[in-house]
Amino acid sequence: MKTLKLFQKGVVEKIKKVLEKGEVIVFPSDTVYGLLCDAKNKKAVERIFRIKKRPKAKPLAVFVKDIEMLEAFAEINEKQKRFLEKILPGKVTVVLKAKSKVDLAQGIVSSEGTIGFRIPDCPLVNNLLSQFNSPLAQTSANISGSSPLLKIGEVLKEFEGAKTKPNLVLDGGDLRKAQPSTVIDLTDIQPKILRKGKIRKQEIMKIIKSIK
Repeated sequence: MKTLKLFQKGVVEKIKKVLEKGEVIVFPSDTVYGLLCDAKNKKAVERIFRIKKRPKAKPLAVFVKDIEMLEAFAEINEKQKRFLEKILPGKVTVVLKAKSKVDLAQGIVSSEGTIGFRIPDCPLVNNLLSQFNSPLAQTSANISGSSPLLKIGEVLKEFEGAKTKPNLVLDGGDLRKAQPSTVIDLTDIQPKILRKGKIRKQEIMKIIKSIK
């Protein structure tokens, strides 16, 4: 398991090459440390599930660079689009109905035919998404059932002695106290909050009411 400093010269280009090889990285996001891989690479997505010991019934969400990329994989109406334009980028994952045929690895689309999308407010990941120009599967770096990881020491300890490890750890130091993203289901007429995070329900409802 190799380690790379966040502020090392050419770091984005190096990460891009690792992802292109179908490998998995640990990265510091705008919420917590996470796992990241090419969402179209079957072996890479399967590796994340093994690393995290995540049940296959719990699909991974994806990072996309913008709403235009999101629209290539999800069915959204004009009202949903206006909502997304107001709330993204940010610490929010939105669950949307997947298009009938999407070029994504198994483990991304749920059994209900939905996908979780996030446009992060994180310069590192946004830069990577622009260069990679394809969705990236992502989830928090902790083993399933454990607490989210904020410190680089915790990250290294989490995978110490593990049978399957990430290929690369991007060392961004210790993150500030953070929460996982708020998860909002937009597949029904009335949006539903599936997980409370940084964005509060009152803020979300205020945005919804402002959309005509």
